[in-house]
Amino acid sequence: MTKTGGAVETGKYESKIQRVSDDSVSREIDWLAVEEPLEIRLGFNENNKSIHRAVSITMRTPGDDFALAAGFLYTEGILTATNQITQIKHCGKFPNNQNTVRIDLSAETQIDFKKLERNFYTTSSCGVCGKSSLEALETGARAIETDANSPAISAAIVHSLPEKLRNSQKIFERTGGLHAAALFDDSGELLNLREDVGRHNAVDKLIGAEFLKDNLPLDNVILFLSGRASFELIQKAVMAQIPVVCAVGAPSSLAVEAAQKFNVTLLGFVRDRRFNIYTGGERIVL
Repeated sequence: MTKTGGAVETGKYESKIQRVSDDSVSREIDWLAVEEPLEIRLGFNENNKSIHRAVSITMRTPGDDFALAAGFLYTEGILTATNQITQIKHCGKFPNNQNTVRIDLSAETQIDFKKLERNFYTTSSCGVCGKSSLEALETGARAIETDANSPAISAAIVHSLPEKLRNSQKIFERTGGLHAAALFDDSGELLNLREDVGRHNAVDKLIGAEFLKDNLPLDNVILFLSGRASFELIQKAVMAQIPVVCAVGAPSSLAVEAAQKFNVTLLGFVRDRRFNIYTGGERIVL
């Protein structure tokens, strides 16, 4: 990918800066995380007519756009299986425009656009309460069962995850400006990782990549977040049936309520060889 202002790799942008310290000023080249809009469109049949409709616009780091779009539609309850998709493609209006992705659905796929309303209000603080957010999540999700397949994770494994995540964040290493979401197994082995300027996009890219490989539900893995744990991220974990969510930062009150309601093990402040257990402590071996 190229951009005016400097040659870049996907996710990185070169910028000239003045670096100021107590005793010096220097001119250097810095790398910034790329942020560009992505419009997600659906192609579907309605009354025997082919319809194209924009369903979301998000600011994201370019790369893994197909996984981001598929993950978003899956975690919002629009898609449930890969056989509902006939094709995914970039379809920008201008040559080389990679900022629009269209997912075309099979003729048999029925769409409930009301489910997308949850996305609009969970990313806004206007006029929506926690109770209505949880009620909306209940319409498309089920509680995660604790059974023989549920991971039992030792505290030592949890302590090892932040460093493993940090060492695998290739773009963050250069820019310092990206969130990451990663999947680990119960032995602490990294399974998959995605980075993005948006916390929600990183999780959608991660879940979307697994969805497109028909690896869902993810009922025996750990989701590790480089930042805080919000309600929206717990929502996405629940939709993918991920039983354990660990976050470097703090959880919100509604994230804890959702984790409790849907039987998710939620750990916060997972760093510096410490962590807090907020819900689902039975999955953690101390």
